[in-house]
Amino acid sequence: MIIEPLLLAELAVLGLCTGFLAGLLGIGGGMIMVPFLTYLLGARGVSPDLAVKMAIATSMATIIFTSVSSVRAHQKKKAVRWDLVKGLAPGIVIGSLIGSLAIFSFVKGTYLALFFAAFVGFSATQMFLDKKPAPSRQVPGFTGLLGAGGLIGLLSGLVGAGGGFISVPFMAWCNVAIYHAVATSAALGFPIALANVAGYVVSGQGVQNLPEHSFGYLWLPALVVIAACSVLMAPLGAATAHKLPVKQLKRVFASVLYLLAAYMLYKGLSA
Repeated sequence: MIIEPLLLAELAVLGLCTGFLAGLLGIGGGMIMVPFLTYLLGARGVSPDLAVKMAIATSMATIIFTSVSSVRAHQKKKAVRWDLVKGLAPGIVIGSLIGSLAIFSFVKGTYLALFFAAFVGFSATQMFLDKKPAPSRQVPGFTGLLGAGGLIGLLSGLVGAGGGFISVPFMAWCNVAIYHAVATSAALGFPIALANVAGYVVSGQGVQNLPEHSFGYLWLPALVVIAACSVLMAPLGAATAHKLPVKQLKRVFASVLYLLAAYMLYKGLSA
């Protein structure tokens, strides 16, 4: 697989940044990857509708690798709540498959771009507000976790994110300590990504006008480079999360998300 030098450099920088953020904030990096991959694919002649879908699918695929690297770093500090992972994972797999198989292939990419913009804007606002949960609120039982997992998996698959922007606020809302929520979110990224990617590959078979080196909706050059670079940086981000004022960092990151949401809104409205 031959990649032009400029594209290689662009994908490498994107991978390094998203890998660091995945470890630092417990996110899969999709909020940053999707807008940039949409731009890179569009610049290479891919139609806006298809570019958005491929960006979402490829972003999700990189989370398989980022999640493993990030979780290893968090687990060294005993921060992952495996009981919550086991409780949420079944719903996540069901929701992910419904989204990637039954919804993703039938919805126009321009509509997904608009949904992405709204979702990212909402997530950024939640980060800014940083609301505190009621002291008495607890983690729900099996049915509640199954439903929450289903929603996390479904929405993650439609926007190409690892679920951190839903799972971290949900766990914090249930009074799970933030460092546990971030670490557990990183672990949940693996089943989210695995189930969704399987759906993207199946639903992308037979799609016309895919660019070279595509596998279903996955754009393999981007997947290889971004995954390799993000795996290198995720442990550093996870280590940094235990040292820096994450609340202030989240607000800075939220500002960046507003700009990316505006770009995807523009793509959705102009297509």
